[in-house]
Amino acid sequence: MKKGFTLVEIMIVVAIIGLLAAIAIPSFMKARTTSQQNACINNLRQIESAKDQFAIEQGRTNGAVVAAAPAAIWSNLVGATTGYIKAYPACPASADANAKGTELRTIADYTANVIGSNPVCAAVGGTHVLPISP
Repeated sequence: MKKGFTLVEIMIVVAIIGLLAAIAIPSFMKARTTSQQNACINNLRQIESAKDQFAIEQGRTNGAVVAAAPAAIWSNLVGATTGYIKAYPACPASADANAKGTELRTIADYTANVIGSNPVCAAVGGTHVLPISP
């Protein structure tokens, strides 16, 4: 008698593996999207906190701009020794993964807005937003 698997046995194993993959892959994609959104929201919290600290230190009130040009905004908020955020934040769901941690990537991903209004993630079309705090 020959040892080995029959075609039916192999087909059953392949069908079971396919069924498990069909269940697992959508769950993995949803978990990945949720974790990217949570990371981006935490970046938005850091940006808002940095703006608040900057406003207190500089004596700015609600509606005041951090700086006129986008690059100047981030140079006021980000810096290892002088800024309120150590490194340039980047949305993990952004398409430009190669420029992570650079000022140009941060300018493309986030709009800081004026003091007193929440920053916005521009990378994913407004789906990452800070929750309204009481």
